[in-house]
Amino acid sequence: MHGYDSTSYGDGFADIYDDWYADVTDVDATVARMVDVAGAGGRVLELGVGTGRLAIPMAKAGLRVVGIDSSDAMLSKLAERRQPDGTGVETVCGDMVDQLPDGPFDACLVAYNTIFNLLDVAAQRRCFSEVASRLRPGGCFVVEAIVPDDGAPSGQNVSVRSMSVDRVVLSVSDHRPTEQRTSGQFVEFTESGGVRLRPWSIRWAAPDELDEMAADAGFRVERRDADMAGAAFDEDADHHVTVYRLGRADGSH
Repeated sequence: MHGYDSTSYGDGFADIYDDWYADVTDVDATVARMVDVAGAGGRVLELGVGTGRLAIPMAKAGLRVVGIDSSDAMLSKLAERRQPDGTGVETVCGDMVDQLPDGPFDACLVAYNTIFNLLDVAAQRRCFSEVASRLRPGGCFVVEAIVPDDGAPSGQNVSVRSMSVDRVVLSVSDHRPTEQRTSGQFVEFTESGGVRLRPWSIRWAAPDELDEMAADAGFRVERRDADMAGAAFDEDADHHVTVYRLGRADGSH
């Protein structure tokens, strides 16, 4: 998509993200998963922290959370969510490859397709390597993503996302399987505000491709589930949550 960069998604969706995507990624299950892999009071890095929808609950559960996001607009929304008791998240404005904060971290989380916001395979590979360099020995990288649909047709599509008396939101997308790329716009028409464009773009990868990237960075697959709550992963699953553990199965590095 011409003109699209690492800030486009966050800047386009920050004001509506919590309303539109409140149901993606089970918050309670995510917190429980991260406490389990990081340990009580563990230090956790979240990539693409956004509005803090997951990071703030993780911090409230006692984890020491550092979140990175390339969008100032998203981080501003996160700052508004800081708790009266002072519970908060340390934030870094930057990209999740070249500007990761210093470790060591006990675990890292990249939730709901955020890894696919890196738009080429080289960047995705480097992300695994950079995360590995910030984790303590034996640390975990938790990746939540879709399982791509091999049967999805290529080409463009226009559909209605939502409609009310004063607002219509259209979804416009372009799916290119040979490039493993899907891009789109949500085009929002409102009676009072005119037209608002909300662009998005992903470079998706199947679980086995992510496993290869992880292995090259020194990770092994510890477990794979269909969701954060631990539902069994099988050939019919359309999402996966994979816990990558740094080091080989015998504990060596």
